[in-house]
Amino acid sequence: MSRLRERVRDVRTVMWKERKGLLWSQGSRWRIVLPLLSPLFISIYIPWQAGIDWLEGYPSILICVAIPLLFVGISIPESFAGERERHTLSTLLASRLPDNAILLGKLLSCVGFALMLLLPGLLIGAAVVNGVAWQGSVLFYRPIVLLVDLGLALLVGLLMGSVGILISLRSATVQGATQALMGVFLVPPMVFGMVLMLFRDKVIPFLQGFGFAATLGTVFGVLVVGNVILLLLAFNRFRRSKLLAN
Repeated sequence: MSRLRERVRDVRTVMWKERKGLLWSQGSRWRIVLPLLSPLFISIYIPWQAGIDWLEGYPSILICVAIPLLFVGISIPESFAGERERHTLSTLLASRLPDNAILLGKLLSCVGFALMLLLPGLLIGAAVVNGVAWQGSVLFYRPIVLLVDLGLALLVGLLMGSVGILISLRSATVQGATQALMGVFLVPPMVFGMVLMLFRDKVIPFLQGFGFAATLGTVFGVLVVGNVILLLLAFNRFRRSKLLAN
């Protein structure tokens, strides 16, 4: 138990360091805030159009995917490529902190901050719905909707973060890591969109027959398996000797 507490303390130490860097490094605030304007627009415009369905249905999934993708995608390339650019990587690796604590601390700081930014977006959406569809009492998300939203945001953030760490471990610059990460997450949706357009007469009826609940469950299952595989790869690739050599 004492060893577990020590590991948790090490992870929290790395998270504190990363959070401080995200908030106080030069230009970081604008780099974080500006890309969130689009999700902020989503959290106002779509609830305005959707009305009560935003709270009782699943349109809010849009913002729960957009914010983790954008924020983690912007911040995670800094994890190791940024340390390498600032010539602080050797200092970090020379510390007493274990490998797992360094990797988890960097990953969880980005994902945790993304979830913190998501919560105001969800609250804004709820406030907009109450404003346009007031029924005499305050309306809020159905528990299952809120649970799906937060669970999906967590899994998407961890997936983006795990891929970003794998790329950042090998990248010489933050810009190179960011470009590679965007390529990984932009190309598959483009390919899927092209396939959907070419075979829409077969794909759309199949998806409709599959059912929303089954589709959502499949997505969650794929994300869980993907996260486990990518996290194991990241832990396996994190080697201090190789990082110092690079």
